[in-house]
Amino acid sequence: MTPKFQIPRWLPGALISIVLIGAILYFVDLSEMVDAVRQANYGLLAISFALSFVWMALRAKVWQTLLRDRPSFLDTFFAEGEGYLLNALLPFRLGELGRAFLISRKAKIQFAEVLPTIVIERVVDLGITAAILLASLPFVVGAQGSERIGYIVGGIVLFGLVMMYVLARNNQWALDLFHKLSARWPSLQRFGGGFLESFFAGLGVLTEGWLFLRFLFWMVLNWAVAVAAYYLMIRAYFPDAQFIWTFFALGAVAFGGAIPALPGGVGTADGAITAALTLLTGDGATALAVALTVRLYNYLNSGVIGFIGLSREGETLGGVYRELMALRKKES
Repeated sequence: MTPKFQIPRWLPGALISIVLIGAILYFVDLSEMVDAVRQANYGLLAISFALSFVWMALRAKVWQTLLRDRPSFLDTFFAEGEGYLLNALLPFRLGELGRAFLISRKAKIQFAEVLPTIVIERVVDLGITAAILLASLPFVVGAQGSERIGYIVGGIVLFGLVMMYVLARNNQWALDLFHKLSARWPSLQRFGGGFLESFFAGLGVLTEGWLFLRFLFWMVLNWAVAVAAYYLMIRAYFPDAQFIWTFFALGAVAFGGAIPALPGGVGTADGAITAALTLLTGDGATALAVALTVRLYNYLNSGVIGFIGLSREGETLGGVYRELMALRKKES
């Protein structure tokens, strides 16, 4: 019997990236983009690139707080960098699984207990992104009615946080329900029960008020550094840029990066920030220069910190990838 043809999971994202890259190359004058790069304010760019490492350090502090300070800061810092490096180079956002796997091994924490901390981090990221986008929309010409997108995303994020909080507060009820429903499948009950116990332990940070406030403090500070770095990058190319442009660009690139694409959001993130700044300025070539600078900014911190982290542990990208694929097969 001939096996059925299956579309590779990476193909839709690759097609979206290729189409967007083609559109950028078609509509943007590359020679003008090169001129924009030559005329940029490199002093501002140097400061923004230095802030990228501050951003990564604060992001590590965010995650360490969610993990109740059990891993050391250095272990968390390098695992964070390794995760972002994996996301930039590997498909399916394997970096999220990768950093969970790496920190669970370093700090001897259950893998399933680490996962909800990443979910919480990403959900709050989405909430802040929606707030940033909502704050900028009234200042963007032609954005009437599009604020609904921000409200919808904000509502979904709030609903998700509430549901996770309810699960964390009623974890025993949820476990009992799982054991009741899975009684016919002993192997599923054994594996799933252990996984859920660890998962709910990770969700417990939502029920610890002081810990959650600390997490929010570091998260807001982390986003403040991101806003400052993006503002400097935009000002390096658009000297008359308004501060509010940063909010619109950041919101656009965050949502653009969430669209299925090649690793690192190639095409989607670049297209989002190029479109956002072109809408604000009418200058697509300079907007693309900013987008490519943002990509370099992201590759710089994840590349330096990620490769140092991997070399400290005697790991390679290929080795981590094989371990992650084995982990996915084991849990699927």
